[in-house]
Amino acid sequence: MRKVCCAAAMLWIAVELVGATAWAHGVVGDYVFLEPLVAEDPTPANELDIVQPQWTRTGEGKRFSIGTSVEKILGKNRDEFPVFSAGAGTAWHSVQPGEGPDLSGFDDLELFAKYAFLIVPRHEFLMSVAGVVQVPSGNPDVQEQNHTSLGVQLLWEKGLGDLPNYPVLKYLRPLGFQSDIGYLPALGGHTNHLLFADLVAEYSLRYLSNSVYDIGLKWPLRNLYLFNEINYDQLIAGPAGQTFPHLVATPGLAYMGYGFQLSVGTQFALNQAAVAETHAAVLGLLDIFYDSIFPRFNWTLF
Repeated sequence: MRKVCCAAAMLWIAVELVGATAWAHGVVGDYVFLEPLVAEDPTPANELDIVQPQWTRTGEGKRFSIGTSVEKILGKNRDEFPVFSAGAGTAWHSVQPGEGPDLSGFDDLELFAKYAFLIVPRHEFLMSVAGVVQVPSGNPDVQEQNHTSLGVQLLWEKGLGDLPNYPVLKYLRPLGFQSDIGYLPALGGHTNHLLFADLVAEYSLRYLSNSVYDIGLKWPLRNLYLFNEINYDQLIAGPAGQTFPHLVATPGLAYMGYGFQLSVGTQFALNQAAVAETHAAVLGLLDIFYDSIFPRFNWTLF
């Protein structure tokens, strides 16, 4: 698996070095939004999260997971902007508790459909809604819950490129924000009614160089994003002792290329309930914009 991932990474890096300079992911107006590590991306897109590793040391042991997901644009509006997409994802987990045997297996299968109902390119603003279904098709010992869940998410993103180009204020124009809020209740049982919300703040050095002021950044610095996520989740109904709000910060660094995005980050607990789950954490993401490499996959149903 590691050899396959390394080979894939080398392939897409090579494409970046010789490829075109167009963008194919998360473009709203002049701003290119990144794919977050934890939060959901509001923009419908053709992308493959080919590998999303996460290692965490908790108060009860260690956890390692490798996630993967795929999303396909199925509809565009009359301006050829993607407005509807669908996809699926899952993850493989390895749990090494301090006491007891090690556990491993696949998590729930997540299916989703996303619709961008409000797009304002000149203000770099987009709002979408997504329906989410989680099916307990994995290992009951490691998956999040053992009942089918069905819920909805509201998502939005906004770039600050419409700020005035004043001497100091213009350096805020490369800022972008993404956010989501969702509720995912279980259809059976009462053990997992999940409420969650995320906020992402990102700073695009490419936007700074191309649309604000070229400070002389060269590759690869020119393609970097600095970002931080605030991630909240809480079981509204669930086992006693597991319904406290879980709040963490996820800062990181992302490289955005023509055909891929490579990100790395960590997590810090922001409240007492999250401390036991985030003694140490490393998160990563290799996201492929497959329609940039293979245009034949850019078809839509409508």
